[in-house]
Amino acid sequence: MIVLDDVAFGYSRKKPLYAGLNLTLRPGSVYGLLGPNGAGKSTLLRLLSGLLYPQRGQIRVGERVPGDRQPAFLEELFLVPEEFYLPPVRIRQFVESNARFYPGFSHEQMNHYLREFGLADTQKLNELSYGQKKKVLIGFGLATNTALLLMDEPTNGLDIPSKSQFRRLVAGAVDERRTVVISTHQVRDLEALIDPVIILAERDSRMTVALQASVEEITARLWFGMLPTLDTHRPILFSERAVGGYAVVAENPTGEPSRLDLERLFNAVQADPARIRTLFASSSTVAVL
Repeated sequence: MIVLDDVAFGYSRKKPLYAGLNLTLRPGSVYGLLGPNGAGKSTLLRLLSGLLYPQRGQIRVGERVPGDRQPAFLEELFLVPEEFYLPPVRIRQFVESNARFYPGFSHEQMNHYLREFGLADTQKLNELSYGQKKKVLIGFGLATNTALLLMDEPTNGLDIPSKSQFRRLVAGAVDERRTVVISTHQVRDLEALIDPVIILAERDSRMTVALQASVEEITARLWFGMLPTLDTHRPILFSERAVGGYAVVAENPTGEPSRLDLERLFNAVQADPARIRTLFASSSTVAVL
């Protein structure tokens, strides 16, 4: 289990990014980390990986503190960053040089992922496109079989067929001991994959967790759908014009079933995070703010 307890961090002492951040992540899930630009999604992944250190509070991944960067922690962590450098070597050389740091690495899985992505291990990394390089890193990260896998905007640079492959491969690589956290603003790309959902929003000039809930909990408390007009008794949290009326996110006191719209959920949270917090206050997984 991963626990962030009263974490504070900022790149400037005069302007903290996080203050009093609390979050609990459990294995066996693909968490979607959503937030506006500048919300600190990449920063949060770096804090989890020990590349940054909290200025206050504590982060624990299992029994270990990420900032200690102990070998036993590092061999169970892999981060796919949004921006990266890969050396001018063949894929096979890259894999052979780096796989030894991960005891659970599977060469069989890596070869499978390369085939799925249409790559050969004889190709040189410096001759690949950005999207192809991203596929190599994604495949390598999945093949490490680490207990914690962090991905920062993994679908950037992928074409539509590759995004579908990505969703399928990640879903197949999650087991009861593995925690996957995906930071993204491409919510449509990952709508069918991520569960639970974590959404960051601003509060008192600092970023905090405005919502952490499973898809089941979200659709139990909120209704997503179309209305011909906004003249309704249904309490609406967010609406936008659409063909044939209005696409809305509304409170759902009767538990009427609907299909989650992740993009509109994100907009509803940003529009009124306090109301969302109140609606999900009884949820066992919502963060305490």
